[in-house]
Amino acid sequence: MITSINDFQNVFFIGIAGTGMSALAQYLKSINKNVSGSDRYFKPGKFNETKNKLEAAGISCFLQDGEGINSDVQLVVISAAVEDTVPEVQKAKHLNIPIIKRSELLALITQTKRTIAVGGTSGKSTTVAMLFEILEYAGLQPGLISGAGLTRLIKQGKIGNAKAGNGEWLIIEADESDGSIVQYHPSIGILLNVDKDHKDYPELIKLFAQFKNNSEKFIANRNNKLAAELSQNITHDFSGDEKVEAGYTAKNFQQHGFEINFEIENISFKMHVLGKHNAENALAAIAAANIIGVDLKVCAQALQHYEGIYRRHQVIGNKKGIWLVDDYAHNPAKCAASIKACQPVAEKLIAWFQPHGYTPTKFLREDYVREMAAALRPQDEIWMSEIFYAGGTTVKDISASDLINDIKTLHKNAFFIENRNDFPVAVQSHLTNDCVVLLMGARDPSLEKFAYYVWDHI
Repeated sequence: MITSINDFQNVFFIGIAGTGMSALAQYLKSINKNVSGSDRYFKPGKFNETKNKLEAAGISCFLQDGEGINSDVQLVVISAAVEDTVPEVQKAKHLNIPIIKRSELLALITQTKRTIAVGGTSGKSTTVAMLFEILEYAGLQPGLISGAGLTRLIKQGKIGNAKAGNGEWLIIEADESDGSIVQYHPSIGILLNVDKDHKDYPELIKLFAQFKNNSEKFIANRNNKLAAELSQNITHDFSGDEKVEAGYTAKNFQQHGFEINFEIENISFKMHVLGKHNAENALAAIAAANIIGVDLKVCAQALQHYEGIYRRHQVIGNKKGIWLVDDYAHNPAKCAASIKACQPVAEKLIAWFQPHGYTPTKFLREDYVREMAAALRPQDEIWMSEIFYAGGTTVKDISASDLINDIKTLHKNAFFIENRNDFPVAVQSHLTNDCVVLLMGARDPSLEKFAYYVWDHI
């Protein structure tokens, strides 16, 4: 029975290349655990950047064939995507090795630190990164367990989604998609928003209400209707709309190209990010930092140095007046926010999107259509390629072309290009010398390479 991280020394991760799993693996390695793992994306003789970085951190990596598990392993950790038929699961059961989920391990880790847990359907990774930037700058040496790599850590040759800080605070992402958010009991809980994504509203409200009840102090976004209804204390809350009352309110918001400016209590904040939604993410981080004693001026100084995170409005470059931006947006609210954030950069926006999963796409079809269509200006365009399929058993009863046809009926410029590799050529005649090409999509590890493939063809 594993009830504490002190109950094991040798741990094996099945699906270790996933962002959530790799973060936990690195964190445990940093506190001197013996860590190893396997992943279906590890192939014989094939380069894998995540594998290389894990091995550089002293983590042994194996093919997903059962070889890595032996009787010395004291704990096996699985991601939600790992099925019972995977060889390592079968071998662990045969050897009577305890098996727990990623979220259960994270809950055990949070018992060892004062934890700030960031929840909500959008913006978690960004807010975690911004809060880490503030607390690190303030000298608090925070720990970090995130779903995305921080650019400042990636530059150090790391995956960038974990750090075992020497201070008392740990900042984590609290995921609602698998219901695991209710397992955490943080010193501070943050609720960024409540939008339809993996689950429908009644279930989301139930999960986030429990998250609130589990938190000693709770910070809610007053500018998001459903999040505001879960407020614990308005003086802890934040709002990106200066007309909405909250303890932390952004005033005089402006965006100039790839930079935003706003004020909190007459203190100016300048950040190299896009969009009003990122001002809200910053407000959440500022509120949490200020509540634990970091001065607002220190927050402002810290956020000037914020460099962003992997595939969140990542600027690939500019050619002939054409900006290329790569983004992780994947649910309706995120896609709409991403589109709006890029519009001030150029006269025309061309957005490309690859939905992920047939079941989620079908569940969110009407929301995608409504939110994206509302975000597009008359001159803007939305393109989609076929749905990303990660494997497993599913009914393929919807296509990205269905969403495009729905958007066309709303009199928007919408185009379906089944094979994404055909997009760079097909879009050529639509490009202008003052436009942004925005790439959106998640869950597909090859999307980073696709961004550079598009860049090579502009």
